[in-house]
Amino acid sequence: MLDIERHKHQIEARLLELGDRLRNVEDALDVTADPDLADQAIELQDDEVLEGLGRAGEREIQLLGRALIRIANGTYGICKKCDEEIAAERLDAVPYAVLCRDCAGAGPSKS
Repeated sequence: MLDIERHKHQIEARLLELGDRLRNVEDALDVTADPDLADQAIELQDDEVLEGLGRAGEREIQLLGRALIRIANGTYGICKKCDEEIAAERLDAVPYAVLCRDCAGAGPSKS
């Protein structure tokens, strides 16, 4: 049986970690550009990487938020495709998973 409370705490901790990381990304992006053109080019590349990390973090925050909603409404850990329980190991690795390992590996249904 799934330990929902443990997963909820893991999700909440990850959300706090992501929030801190996004604040650090925003702070780094707010740094004034270097007057040297060569350094500006490097900073531009760095900014693009940071923006990508920021977008990935925001997406993970959305997915984790949805997982908390599923916890609240009692559907967390239940596969959306086959209605079987998602293994705790899978939820440890992907806490916002909505499909069990079998259904996730099966790809889209062919109907």
